Amino acid sequence: MIEISPVHGLPEVQPGDDLGRLIAEKTSLRDGDVVVVTSKIVSKAEGRIVEVDPLEREAERSRLAVSESRRVVARRGPLIITETLHGFVCANAGIDGSNLAPDRLALLPADPDGSAHALRTAIRSLTGANVGIVISDTFGRAWRMGQVNVAIGVAGMQAMRDHRGEKDNFGNVLEVTLIAEADEIASAAELVMGKTDEVPVAIVRGLGASGEGDARPLLRPAEEDLFRYGPVEAIEARRTVRAFADREVPRDAIERAVEAAATAPAPHHTRPWRFVLLASEEARRTFLEAMRAAWREDLVRDDTAAEDIESRLARSDALLGEAPALLACFVTTEGADEYPDERRRVGERDMFVASAGAAVQNLMLALSAYGVGSCWVSASIFCPRTAAEALGLEGSWQAVGCVAAGFPASATPPRPPADVRGILDVR
Repeated sequence: MIEISPVHGLPEVQPGDDLGRLIAEKTSLRDGDVVVVTSKIVSKAEGRIVEVDPLEREAERSRLAVSESRRVVARRGPLIITETLHGFVCANAGIDGSNLAPDRLALLPADPDGSAHALRTAIRSLTGANVGIVISDTFGRAWRMGQVNVAIGVAGMQAMRDHRGEKDNFGNVLEVTLIAEADEIASAAELVMGKTDEVPVAIVRGLGASGEGDARPLLRPAEEDLFRYGPVEAIEARRTVRAFADREVPRDAIERAVEAAATAPAPHHTRPWRFVLLASEEARRTFLEAMRAAWREDLVRDDTAAEDIESRLARSDALLGEAPALLACFVTTEGADEYPDERRRVGERDMFVASAGAAVQNLMLALSAYGVGSCWVSASIFCPRTAAEALGLEGSWQAVGCVAAGFPASATPPRPPADVRGILDVR
């Protein structure tokens, strides 16, 4: 049997209070009990309460949320979903104003695992009981309405129960079953704690908590996160990558990226784009040698120094020749309307070229969504027919650059926000 009991009678916690003593004085704890403590009273005891202007409370919360976070995951109206400095993904970096005066906001504990371990040590010293600690906070959930309590700090127990390698009743080997037991405990405890009942601590008995652990296993690694960004933030997260890891780009990721490219707006209901994946060494070598020869001719004609020519070609080879995946991008104007005057003919051509740019951008954004970095290289624009002929493309196909792609060799820093004042006019 599992019993969940509220702890009544705790005083209003103040900065500097000995939270372990306050809990020990109101409970009769046994070995194996789990003490669930809301993050709010931990924040109060640790002085993680900030004063704000009551009239600007929401604006202050948004500002603090950004400062308490590694990155903004998504925004919609006043709501900000962030990844906190701890690694939690939640609304407004977990900053909360409930059960506080209008001029106060509570930040999450700076180190919830550390707080949990300190609390466990204090309770054991005072009561002799070897207990587990779960520090809880209320989070929303993707795909589900409502909020539940989850564990943000753990001590004296394992946060996860791992069933991988075990067999079910039919003899099937479980391959992915990891139970977030600390989250289940936090959520169950909330049933007796409530948001308005002034019960910030509960005791869960019957689980026999033991061992050492923390909340880190509950955090999903970035490479496994399929919902890492909101739509706008996914666009902002794309960065130019020129150094790639020695890792193959899956063909299905490239095919899905080309599907995304094909959603770009195009003139006259055409699909005027073509992407050539240079999958074989022969195709890549033929393409790059043709471009290299054309570029060398241009540089010689410009009286460029021989050593400078070799240096430029070597830099190009290092990127385009060594990238795990290389796509040559082309556009055709075969679907263009015909006009008798040059002005409209140029406008018609520019429409198709602009559409090609949109398709290339879609391609790179889709690759980024798969965790694949990319770099647009414009070299083939300067030898459009040479590039097309090297790949056997006939007719009006013209090169609009190449996309070198691969998994980044190292993490790319977040892009600084653009100052729209320099690029947005309002009249």
